[in-house]
Amino acid sequence: MEIKTTVTVIGGGANGLFTTLDLALREIDVILVERGDIGSGTSGKFHGLLHSGARYAVNDPESAMECIQENKIISTIAPHAVKDTGGLFLGITKEDLEFSDPFMKSLEKVGIDHKVLDLKEVMQKEPYVNRNAKIAIWVPDKVVLGYDLLASVSITASLHKAKIMTYNEVVEFVKENNSIRGVKVIDRINNETNFIKSDIVINAAGPWAFKIVKMAGIEEIPILPTAGIMVVFDKRLNNSVLNRLRPPSDGDIIVPYSDSSILGTTATIVEDIDNFTISEEDINMLIDEGSYLIPYLKNLKPVRAYASVRPLMKTSESGREASRDFTIIDHEKDGVSGLISIIGGKFTTARLVGERVSDLVSNKLGNKSHSKTSKTRLISPLDIDLLSYAEKIGLPKVLIMNALGRKGSLDEERYNTSLYLLLSLISRAKKHEI
Repeated sequence: MEIKTTVTVIGGGANGLFTTLDLALREIDVILVERGDIGSGTSGKFHGLLHSGARYAVNDPESAMECIQENKIISTIAPHAVKDTGGLFLGITKEDLEFSDPFMKSLEKVGIDHKVLDLKEVMQKEPYVNRNAKIAIWVPDKVVLGYDLLASVSITASLHKAKIMTYNEVVEFVKENNSIRGVKVIDRINNETNFIKSDIVINAAGPWAFKIVKMAGIEEIPILPTAGIMVVFDKRLNNSVLNRLRPPSDGDIIVPYSDSSILGTTATIVEDIDNFTISEEDINMLIDEGSYLIPYLKNLKPVRAYASVRPLMKTSESGREASRDFTIIDHEKDGVSGLISIIGGKFTTARLVGERVSDLVSNKLGNKSHSKTSKTRLISPLDIDLLSYAEKIGLPKVLIMNALGRKGSLDEERYNTSLYLLLSLISRAKKHEI
């Protein structure tokens, strides 16, 4: 089947979804294709931190400024997906204390709120924190519910006439001479082939971006696939996000996510992004480092570990030293028109990525509208009448009622994700006004 649109976005992670939403709000026809479900790649496997930027203030101030800006915006447009836990940078060793002065000077320069807290008060609020901590600096770190935010972006984009095609894998480009004119996709649910014709294709495939550009005949792209391992403990050990007061390193952050604590992370360059394995050595190293923040970690057995492969910009040969900023590549310079790639970025800065990409696309299309995503409240299941919405497209009411039936019960919070899954399904099934 042939489908026509103006822009095709490849990749249903945070960058691709926010780009799709930004374009849809500018009334540009857009289709997003994703080989799995939304957030099934890197964006669904981070540690849940909505960065304040403090982590990068010393070594990557540009990223830090972007993070604090987007932290405030995401908290405003998606309050249902954000938990304002605050964050603490703890100095444990002599070296940590020596880092505190350049750290706070950098926070001041970048414009990130911070304050030194009384350690006795910290210990009362955080009973598992290392009693040998010598300084605690508060910053506005927060926790973001990853799938809730991604689903909200997808739903809001769909309601503004974007089409989200999950389980559709790009296998080939449609080309005319040196111009990209669309993509060939395989629908993995129905085993059908679709041709999506468009004026512009945006490569938002994250660490798989290099595979996409190779389909277009481009051999190189400045991407550094870097694996970050997270270890999950089935006990909430901290109320604030805990960070080690030192330059970013392995095992120096613990995020309170729902009823768990998530310890991260590593920065290992990987060759095969689809076959990366987590070793016991990696897990033990993270626990050893994390125990400086919470010594009790050594008494717990983690319930699981997972990893994401981050598409960092290749600004360094080291995964830890590479910038957490992003870049947008117009492949016209490579002799291929109609193709744009996104490299780098973070979950926290995805909205900004979408705005910048959409600015470039709008300029190419002669569209004079401006980005609206910074002021557009994202839809959540609590904002609409789910039963009426499902009835309009013929979705069995029992699916919605099973989830809504948990409201006011012991398990209400555990069913929130099912509401997002159902609403995402509905919004993709048929477009109409609510």
